[in-house]
Amino acid sequence: MKVSNSGPRNVADALPAVAAETTKSARNSKSSAAEALGATVGSSTKVDLSSRAQEMKRVKEMSTPSGQVDEAKVARLQALIDSGSYKVDAEALAERLVSEQLKMNE
Repeated sequence: MKVSNSGPRNVADALPAVAAETTKSARNSKSSAAEALGATVGSSTKVDLSSRAQEMKRVKEMSTPSGQVDEAKVARLQALIDSGSYKVDAEALAERLVSEQLKMNE
């Protein structure tokens, strides 16, 4: 970007030009990096997930099988947490975690 006295008089007038220049520069950088690596970017891009990432994805899908979240329940719990009145029974939670782990190991 060139600096001259003939440009905009305030920062708000300059923002669109700065954003356009930044976007253009970022595109050129990505393109140059891909070319330097000999890579092609497009629909043929392949990503390999680690076994841990695949397991986390499976667990997430299992936790919300319908793909829907009960927004009312989330809002209710969020309100309880925010107010400081949400209490967790640590002993019951620990027992449940151990029980679930033992089931998974069977």
